[in-house]
Amino acid sequence: QEGIKLTIIILDNHGFASIGGLSKSVGSDGFGTKYRFRDEAAEQLIGENIPIDFAKNCESLGAYVIKAASREEFSAALEEAKTIKHRPVCIVAETDRRQRVGGYESWWDVAVAEVSDNPAVQEARKEYEQDKQKERYHL
Repeated sequence: QEGIKLTIIILDNHGFASIGGLSKSVGSDGFGTKYRFRDEAAEQLIGENIPIDFAKNCESLGAYVIKAASREEFSAALEEAKTIKHRPVCIVAETDRRQRVGGYESWWDVAVAEVSDNPAVQEARKEYEQDKQKERYHL
């Protein structure tokens, strides 16, 4: 509408993979972090992926859309996006929600529930308390 040059990159991992990984690391099993239909028999969000078409959503708002299915296509999409001058560009790339970045030799202090009936949460709390003892402050 405004003709503003803007490049938006949408990484579609069918949910909130980053926060889902954090949720799992504290024993909560990533509840609500996957775009899935509810399985009525199991009463859980474990059904098929909800088919969200980010490319069509972006197009409906007037953006020029480029889909990228590989690293090479993503690089090419970035180059193509540079050539579009007077409208937003959305690059949509589906990613594997299980793929993680390597470690970075630091610790994220995210407290785990102190009280829980869930054994996974209890174990995560023990690990948290051990890791907390090693925490260093730099300021």
